Amino acid sequence: MVETFFKQPDAVMRELVSYWHENEEQQAILDGFSENTISNFPMPYGLAPNFLIDGKAYCVPMVIEESSVVAAASSAAKYWMARGGFKTSILGVTKIGQVHFKWSGNTSKLYHVFDQVKEQLLKDSADLTQKMEERGGGILNVELLDFTDQEPNLYQIKGSFHTCDSMGANFINSILEQFAESLKHFFLTADNFEGDEKDVLIIMCILSNYTPECVVRAEVECPIDALGNFPGGINAQAFAEKFKTAVKIAHIDPYRATTHNKGIFNGIDAVVLATGNDFRAIEACGHTYAARDGQYRSLSECSVENGMFKFWLEIPLAVGTVGGLTKLHPMAKRSLELLDNPSAETLMKIIAATGLAQNFAALRSLVTTGIQKGHMKMHLKNILAQFNATVEESDKVREHFETAVVSYSGVRDFLEKYRLESSKA
Repeated sequence: MVETFFKQPDAVMRELVSYWHENEEQQAILDGFSENTISNFPMPYGLAPNFLIDGKAYCVPMVIEESSVVAAASSAAKYWMARGGFKTSILGVTKIGQVHFKWSGNTSKLYHVFDQVKEQLLKDSADLTQKMEERGGGILNVELLDFTDQEPNLYQIKGSFHTCDSMGANFINSILEQFAESLKHFFLTADNFEGDEKDVLIIMCILSNYTPECVVRAEVECPIDALGNFPGGINAQAFAEKFKTAVKIAHIDPYRATTHNKGIFNGIDAVVLATGNDFRAIEACGHTYAARDGQYRSLSECSVENGMFKFWLEIPLAVGTVGGLTKLHPMAKRSLELLDNPSAETLMKIIAATGLAQNFAALRSLVTTGIQKGHMKMHLKNILAQFNATVEESDKVREHFETAVVSYSGVRDFLEKYRLESSKA
């Protein structure tokens, strides 16, 4: 059936089959991750060396298809390795789950009995939380929130959780669904409720991917003089001031902030993917966090004070190192092994440091040489592939563009001229 959607079905099917894993057991694992799979979609798996994080050296795995990202992260990491490396700290590890429900009784009456409700919820979910509690996690708090001023009869039970080295989605959602059953049973059997008060309509039970209390901080700092000199005759002081202003612009202007933060996620997403975590949840959370005061802003900060340059990032990162794809995906397992099998908190630190390195590299280019010079040189390989350049042609193109600005049209024109001259020779 699917062949009918392709113009050359036989050739396409051979190509799709060529991307199947040669090991049938591994292919079966990959097929189990999704539905209706017909092939695999390869992505480049690269390594960014030079990361010194809290005094420990790392070679960071990155899965990304965009050229220059891995090189930029490695370059920034090497730059800061010579200046003390990255310092990180965990500011919180709390994750959130919600039970949304409607109830038509008196709000004050509901709050009056909520301590009893809470006690019942915790009691009924004890079997589900036992193993997590043995590892040091579990339910941290249960709250009642009133949304009846925005939607008639709408309330929420908000649960706070610590899930240790697990991302915790299945754990949290299982508990929330138990909460819902316990809540319905409580209202149905409680003596002080009657009539419509006994009816609770559960709307939904789901964890939140917004985790503003599961936050990590990564930072770098050094004396301004230690920053060195930069292309274009820019000295350390001038660089520091331009860099600080560039970050400030991303706090002022959402248009700039979006691209600024996209650069941060170039680094973050690449590590999240490599370790089998959910980059979509991480991005959604990060962008919400960037707009937490009502305007979308930079996730990173910079200060230039008392002779010191300081650059840092605070970002929520709900990741895991056990469960899910982290143990099922063969490359995710290798990524974690490469990182010395970190805890979830250590992985948060590594990811944040990579995002900060990527942000530093992009801003360094923007305020000195411009972003295109380095980016397009790294992109040159892709351009040459599009023109099916031979090894000889590629060498000639690289030689020419050592001193020229790389562009798609420039490479095309050079190749056309070179091929024409070669055909006449």
